[in-house]
Amino acid sequence: MRKGAITMVCGTRPELIKLAPLIRRFGQAAAVVYTGQHYDRSMYSRIRADIAEPGSFHELGLGGGRRGSQLGNAVAALDAHFAQEPPDVVIVQGDTTSALAGALAANANDVPLVHVEAGLRSYDRAMPEEHNRVAIDHLADLCCAPTALNRANLLGEGVAADRIVVTGNTVVEALEEALPSAAESRKLIASHGLLADGYVLATVHRPENVDCRDNLETILGDLAALPLPVVLPLHPRTAKQVAAFGLDGLLAGVRVIEPQSYKDFLSLARWAAVLVSDSGGVQEEVSVLKRPVVVVRRSTERPEIEGTFGTLVPPGPRMRAEVLRWLDDVSGHRARLAGIASPYGTGSPSGLIEAAVRQMVSDTRFASPTLEFQLVTDG
Repeated sequence: MRKGAITMVCGTRPELIKLAPLIRRFGQAAAVVYTGQHYDRSMYSRIRADIAEPGSFHELGLGGGRRGSQLGNAVAALDAHFAQEPPDVVIVQGDTTSALAGALAANANDVPLVHVEAGLRSYDRAMPEEHNRVAIDHLADLCCAPTALNRANLLGEGVAADRIVVTGNTVVEALEEALPSAAESRKLIASHGLLADGYVLATVHRPENVDCRDNLETILGDLAALPLPVVLPLHPRTAKQVAAFGLDGLLAGVRVIEPQSYKDFLSLARWAAVLVSDSGGVQEEVSVLKRPVVVVRRSTERPEIEGTFGTLVPPGPRMRAEVLRWLDDVSGHRARLAGIASPYGTGSPSGLIEAAVRQMVSDTRFASPTLEFQLVTDG
């Protein structure tokens, strides 16, 4: 493939992390267009330093704003970019505004579209990402579904079987490549004054939790009341809302730290007794790290971990009860989870995605049955 033939559009830290294995595989054929949907210079620089260098990297610098204007600006900027540097294929990952913008711009320019992490569904229409992921899947020429459940979701919506391939999730590779050694991880948690299995790691950033004063106050109050130290890498959005709602005093009950690099976050997650999070990516990561998570959300698009690695609860008394349940026998729960395979597969998801993309480029009659992948399914 020529240099820059495969254009990957992203705009957030998790997208860049999950696309890193594909960037490495496509090498000089990969062009990354980073919209800047979420932007933190220090975090962004750390991630850039940790991923392979693509054939080219373009920053649009669009920044935040209202969702509608952000989407419109991103589509217009990508449309102009594709006109100047036409790609052979556009790849988007997940369900962000940037991913939808990439999908719409690809469609407007008659460029084949690949959706990595296709078929996830929460069936929660109040979730903006749900609308994004549905639209992207139906625009995509190739849907790379992480699990058999995701494939079934797509088939149920009328997506043709020959447009779907089950690949597993690239988070498995991204995590395994980024995860520091056990000794390095222990050194990092010691620098925070923490002991293995002796703390709770929490992340809170979703609008349904941090833009609602009652929910944010409840979550922070319940975290502060837990019997173990709670480490809270404070997301910029959360910090802003804590200040706006006058809830700064509740932060005194937890150990607030700066947002972490991916490697450092994985070290903290690796030795946490339990995680409390509203993050989609954390739900996947715990299945690889063999850690439990209490998912504080109204709904989830990742039900595969429910009842094994995770429990879905709304803010309130159930959150505290579930955390305490996981804390009742930390070593026993750890041993049990160690024997459960991640539902997001083994092997090389990025290798399967690369093969599918190359086959699609060379053969417009692309079909998926030639690919094989070891996945854990219900059947």
